[in-house]
Amino acid sequence: MRRGDDRWFRIGTGAFAALVLLVVAGIGFELTRQSLLSIEKFGFGFWKGRVWDPVSGDFGALPFIWGTLYSAILALLLSTPIALGIAVFISELSPRALRQPLAYLTELLAAIPSIVYGLWGIFVLVPIIRKLEVMLGAKPALGVGMLSAAVILAIMVVPLTSSVAREILKNVPSTQREAAYALGATRWEAIKVAIGFGRTGIIGAVMLGFGRALGETMAVTMVIGNNPQITASLFKPQYTMAAVIANEFTEAADELYLHALIEIGLLLFIITIAINLLSRLLVRKVTA
Repeated sequence: MRRGDDRWFRIGTGAFAALVLLVVAGIGFELTRQSLLSIEKFGFGFWKGRVWDPVSGDFGALPFIWGTLYSAILALLLSTPIALGIAVFISELSPRALRQPLAYLTELLAAIPSIVYGLWGIFVLVPIIRKLEVMLGAKPALGVGMLSAAVILAIMVVPLTSSVAREILKNVPSTQREAAYALGATRWEAIKVAIGFGRTGIIGAVMLGFGRALGETMAVTMVIGNNPQITASLFKPQYTMAAVIANEFTEAADELYLHALIEIGLLLFIITIAINLLSRLLVRKVTA
């Protein structure tokens, strides 16, 4: 009887796990089906097109792809040193009494709604960036643009990256540090040994943050300027895939317009799934 209960329990829990896979597959199928009109008309040219003109029915997604990748990579460059510094301090250097409060406060940043980050960006960050633009002679000095979006994303990515990196460092065997100390290493050198041992998982943590930055919508929409152009300037308004969907989906009365937006969502879905799967595999390799 007990074996039968175990079998049914395993089947039941396995069904719930399969349900998650079915939901993901269903989302991918529906996004593909709903974007067929755009796929058939534009083909791969949709991803290379620079013009986004709903009035004339000419749609190209390259400015949004550029804006998404550019903002996420900039956010990664800003957030990674901070997140790793927090993780190293909490796991290796912080007094024991402060470790849990510091970890809690860091993770609390992840609980703040995206819209609140956006409001903070509008009223606090954008004026600061505008003053910076004036100092550097940038014209026009708007404040909204790629730099504002990257800073907002960096702040939002720090809690995830630091918490995962902290867990990676906690899972590094103590024998690694003890062996370093036995060879005469300083504390900093022993920490470098621990970081080196867990580097694969730390890279996975950074990639998880990257995946988080790719899909962020509201906060970025409020400070990036929402102008579909391709430029390396940090101060000019640009656009992301998530932002264009959020801004224009309700306005898409034309069927081709709607399918083009859904195709952008399909690509964002594929990129995010791929990056998160790869990062989870890297983290699992260390923590397993």
